[in-house]
Amino acid sequence: MTEQEFLQHHNLLRNPFSDEDAQTDAVFREHCISGTFHPSWSKVAGDAKQPATSIVFGPKGSGKTAIRLQLKQYIKDHNRNEPQHRVYLVELDDFNSYLGPLQRGLSRRIQSNPDKVLQSVHLWDHMDAILCEAVTPLVDGLLGTSSQLNSEAASIDPTNLSRLDRGQRRDLLLLAAIYDLSPTGTHADRFYAVKKKLGFRSISTWLPLLIGIVLTLVTLGAVGSLYWQESLSLKWSFIIAAIGLVISWGAYVYRWLRYHLLASRICRHLRVIPRDKSQLRNLLLHFSRKELDEQPLPVSDRSDDRYAILAKLQLLLRSVGYPGMIVIVDRVDEPDLINGLAERMKLLVWPLLDNKLLKHENLGIKLLLPSDLQYYIDRETREFHERARLDKQNVVPGFDWTGEALYDLLGARMKACGVAGAGPSPKSLFDPQVTDARLIAAFQSLKTPRNLFRFLYRLISEHCKRYRSEHPEFKISNDLFETTLAIVQTEEKRS
Repeated sequence: MTEQEFLQHHNLLRNPFSDEDAQTDAVFREHCISGTFHPSWSKVAGDAKQPATSIVFGPKGSGKTAIRLQLKQYIKDHNRNEPQHRVYLVELDDFNSYLGPLQRGLSRRIQSNPDKVLQSVHLWDHMDAILCEAVTPLVDGLLGTSSQLNSEAASIDPTNLSRLDRGQRRDLLLLAAIYDLSPTGTHADRFYAVKKKLGFRSISTWLPLLIGIVLTLVTLGAVGSLYWQESLSLKWSFIIAAIGLVISWGAYVYRWLRYHLLASRICRHLRVIPRDKSQLRNLLLHFSRKELDEQPLPVSDRSDDRYAILAKLQLLLRSVGYPGMIVIVDRVDEPDLINGLAERMKLLVWPLLDNKLLKHENLGIKLLLPSDLQYYIDRETREFHERARLDKQNVVPGFDWTGEALYDLLGARMKACGVAGAGPSPKSLFDPQVTDARLIAAFQSLKTPRNLFRFLYRLISEHCKRYRSEHPEFKISNDLFETTLAIVQTEEKRS
């Protein structure tokens, strides 16, 4: 008997249990993303009008990826329905792209030791990564491009853009110079496109160059004239011309060196974002000294500068129609340096657990963390808990599913895959000997949706192998149910 015959008998148009990853699960994306939620959904999502931090600790397969996709959909729907209270979404889930530059910037002795590399990660490194993930889609939205694979470019109303004053235009252009990191288009080309889009001009930045050119021409003309009139010897002509050129270009050279040193400091302390100091210097030269004075820049190993930059970014976002901001942090177990090890995840994540950042005004950080980290949280020092203040962060300590919740989840997926009006249920797949109570208890023992889908897919496959199409059987027996369940549970314990 084929699987399709079994599904058709139960009025199912496709197998509701064939996908285990929400990222590729068509049933989830098309039917369940906006209507089927984990029991802790309201605590995780909160109120989009008042973004707040939430921390989820969930085992593999419990639905952290699903809840990330649901958060994205929730924010998208909120922005469409509440245009006056839109939320700017930032996704921080590709740590390889930030840990790579950080690792290359360390000494060779440290580079070869993943633990020491991760020990060097600080709060300001995470904030630089968040700022990069926020600024790049903002630039995309400004230029009308889309280079982000995981984020939608911000929708910017030209009317809001025209309301930006010169200071805000300067701030936006400066953020683009430092934090824009697009996989398509060069950094310089995008900077000049933003500069043109904003209509940002600064005549004073050209004065040292113009002064140098004018004084050079005047000096050479005067010395040449005096030489031809034989008022100066060749030797003195060269000496006076050299002195004149030094004076002519002194201001330009001083400004060039000053901006080169500034670019070098930024590149040295911006450890998670690859930047070429020569290119950055050329971009910074488009700002006058007055426009850069007292501006927060990432020129030191401390978080205060980053908080000031973050505040400027939030003011800009408010001006273009995004008063709130939410950062989703996920997939902390996937970077190459971590390789799924809980001790290394701790080294990466712990700097982020800072109450000042987690409670930053109009900012909500959604941390979707593996349950392995809960063990380390429970054994941390009082100093750590005073800094993190997890009692204020809407923590979901166990992203668990009850048997009843998993039963309802299966029912929702079967309804989504079923013939219109048929309304198949999980119980209809099994022999009457398999009671509702037994189903719920078995689902509870499997703990996560991924384990449950894997079990049911395997169960249906094993059932279909036992019967021929000429003599089909469309109810899964109690014996097969119990045998397959025992095998799956044993395999889960081994893994």
